Amino acid sequence: MNKKLISILLALVMVFTLVACSGGGEEPKDANGQKTEEKADGAGSADKASGDAEFLSIATGGVAGTYYPLGGAIANILNDSDLGLQVTAQSTGASIENVQLISRGDAEIAFVQNDVTYYAYNGIEAFEEKGAVDTIAGMATLYPEVVQIIARADAGINSIEDIKGKKVAVGDSGSGTELNARQILEIHGITYDDLDKVDYLSFKEAADQIKNKQIDVAFVTAAVPTSAVTEVSTTADVKLISLDVAKIKELSKQYPYYIQFDIDADNYKGQDNTVHAAAVMAMLIVPKNMSEELVYNMTKAIFENTDVIIEAHARGNDITLETALNGMPIEVHPGAQKYFDENNVKAD
Repeated sequence: MNKKLISILLALVMVFTLVACSGGGEEPKDANGQKTEEKADGAGSADKASGDAEFLSIATGGVAGTYYPLGGAIANILNDSDLGLQVTAQSTGASIENVQLISRGDAEIAFVQNDVTYYAYNGIEAFEEKGAVDTIAGMATLYPEVVQIIARADAGINSIEDIKGKKVAVGDSGSGTELNARQILEIHGITYDDLDKVDYLSFKEAADQIKNKQIDVAFVTAAVPTSAVTEVSTTADVKLISLDVAKIKELSKQYPYYIQFDIDADNYKGQDNTVHAAAVMAMLIVPKNMSEELVYNMTKAIFENTDVIIEAHARGNDITLETALNGMPIEVHPGAQKYFDENNVKAD
């Protein structure tokens, strides 16, 4: 073999060795031989580059309440958007539990009453022992949540004072409804010790037990109409208990998140008169450290597709951009605030 041929062979060997050591410089391909993008370390942008969906959970409430269908509608809006999200609505014990789910990272969006949000952020009431939850931010306020007091017609209850000595469902354990029940009873000089029995029941459980005459009266904090009350009013002889307007004003003075809300007679079967009730506001919260871009895009998607929410529940009609900051008890997330600023939304 001549020296020239040997030199060529050695050169080829060196080229192949260098290619093998460098990985060949070939662009990465998937199992089908298609080019793929390399992912950056850590970041959520890697998921977007690969087309992977970002999973989010919406904490709602009991399946018979208002939060659950509205949460499902919002999940549908976000899933149908181009944000690369896969969102599910989960049934929960409502407001207090939902704050805890957000603080633990077990949910990314949550329905909460505005009074409960304030208690959590300031570490009072149900949050006094564990301390303030200052890792949450407001996304938007939605609609009035009315404290509805439903009694069996044959239970002899015509006013709050008549509840003494009765069997009462005060809401799910750890719920905002239970706080509302306790505060309304308190303003009337009534404690749980004055009741024959206190039951911590979901809306559906309370409705069932009223029908079965296991309890005399139930507190339900939800939008009007709410399915649990509609169901029990069509299958049992019940009535809504009206509050004295002066007592609602006294309640609002002590707890400034309450407003007066009048329940028209045509909302539920068997109601002949307008009922005076106390109400708070339903709202959405998110983690304070959630991406500003993500919260902005989700807020925009929700308020530009409220027709989807209206189809899911009548309360969707109350969710408007103009009232999205009314009753906001804590700092608004910068992403949501950016969208509201663009649309000149101010608190009432």
